Amino acid sequence: MKQPHFNLRSKFNKVEKYFSPKVIGEVNDVFIKIAKIKGDEIPWHNHKDEDELFYIVEGSLLFEVENEDAFTMNQGDLFIVKRGVNHKVSATEECKIMLIENKSTAHTGDVVTDVTKSIQDQLT
Repeated sequence: MKQPHFNLRSKFNKVEKYFSPKVIGEVNDVFIKIAKIKGDEIPWHNHKDEDELFYIVEGSLLFEVENEDAFTMNQGDLFIVKRGVNHKVSATEECKIMLIENKSTAHTGDVVTDVTKSIQDQLT
């Protein structure tokens, strides 16, 4: 069986829209996704049944967690949002992130806005 091999930078070059995660791989029941973030369009949301891992590939990301002080994540930083925790992210300048999520994780939880993407949208 051929092993998947690709360059992460070339995958980011194909991401055309902000706040639009793209699946770049799978490990068991988990998707590996990448996204570009710029602006403040992601709503407050949570994932009631899944944890979510954020890894900053390039740039800076403002991370807000309900009832906690906001913090900035920079290149190389990693943060795991535990299930059920309300959170939102934003960036003044373009930020490239990697997400590791269960395949069942909805993009913006139960909150649906103009930026919400279905799993199908994230696969294409």
